[in-house]
Amino acid sequence: MSSRIPGFFKLSVDERRAVVEERTGLPEGALAAAGERGLDVVTSDKTVENVLGTYALPFAATLNVQVNGREVIVPMVIEEPSVVAAASNAARMVRDGGGFVAEADPPIVVAQIQLVDVEDAESASERILARRDDILAMADAAVPGLVARGGGARDLVVRVLGEPSDRMMVVDVLVDCRDAMGANLVNSIAEGVGDELALLARGRCNFRILSNLADRRCVRVTCRVPFEALATEELSGADVARGMEEGSRFAELDPYRACTHNKGIMNGIDAVVIATGNDWRAVEAGAHAYAARSGRYSPLATWRRDGDHLVGKIELPMALGIVGGTLRVHPTARLSLAMTGVTNAAELGMIAASVGLAANLAALRALASDGIQRGHMGLHARSVAIAAGATGDLVERVAARICELGDVTVDSARAVLAEEQARSDKDTIAVAE
Repeated sequence: MSSRIPGFFKLSVDERRAVVEERTGLPEGALAAAGERGLDVVTSDKTVENVLGTYALPFAATLNVQVNGREVIVPMVIEEPSVVAAASNAARMVRDGGGFVAEADPPIVVAQIQLVDVEDAESASERILARRDDILAMADAAVPGLVARGGGARDLVVRVLGEPSDRMMVVDVLVDCRDAMGANLVNSIAEGVGDELALLARGRCNFRILSNLADRRCVRVTCRVPFEALATEELSGADVARGMEEGSRFAELDPYRACTHNKGIMNGIDAVVIATGNDWRAVEAGAHAYAARSGRYSPLATWRRDGDHLVGKIELPMALGIVGGTLRVHPTARLSLAMTGVTNAAELGMIAASVGLAANLAALRALASDGIQRGHMGLHARSVAIAAGATGDLVERVAARICELGDVTVDSARAVLAEEQARSDKDTIAVAE
């Protein structure tokens, strides 16, 4: 199977579905109802509160992705134009340098137990650490199913917080969640050991909950892009690479730029996380907290020239799951996981991070060459044309015209649409005569 499918965007939706089914080993017709197989209202009403209906987003595929030598067609759910096309194009460039190379930490998530009204934090820490094995056994007893799958509590860390007057400390229990995202499991452990920890600390147990800063569950991805793959009609690949390296340094030195730099990365990651039914809010929170771990907000990905290649690196927490979770009731989420062919959560995290790095590559290349608007607005124009009322063949005609005019706005699209409709009416009358 190859994720390289030239001309894929030119195919009809039905043709794309057939190709992806063949390439990924999905049953024939599995994708036929992808646009109609969202959550139904009855199921939605049992999932969240005050349900009024459901809300659909585009379900797409990023092509050309190769992670650790494995080909993968990656599902994405996103409404922003150009992200899927840009990530696919960038992944094609990365293929020329050998594809993405990725690694992942063990799936460790932290259960936090806040202890307050602790008079002697040092003595409390000693008492808790002396009972470490007993506490870990209690933690495992709270999640027997996870232990049966090879997971469970692995260690604990005791930390004193604030000033002595705060009389506060926290116990972090490190939990191996296996192939689950882990929120419910970790919360169960936090609640299962909280009372015992309060007794040992001779204080009071307050908050008991997971941390979404899963910095012990990081993914690291690198790629090498040949200069010639970066070249544009106006600039050599070496010139583009230099501009991208300078842009990377811009993000490293300025948090205002770093924020937008990281947003572009999360464009790719969030779309994969949503498509596979995972908690994109948790991933976002963890990523941005990790970006600020030094005390200064920094980019998650960096780029440097090395010989005649541009080398990209990304590192961030990636707490994803392929089992459990409320959104496993979503049929397209299950289909997305099958489409990727992943067998464990770490593999899914490496794929998502690779797409994030691809999205970042595409954005930096555009900024270092033609500017971000040229490609983005061309794709955005179709959405503007639809918003103006265009349908069928008129969508592409109106989109092309407003791009040519350099005025990609709804008002401009309405004016062009009126002209195109009037022209069509005249042609119809002429044919009739």
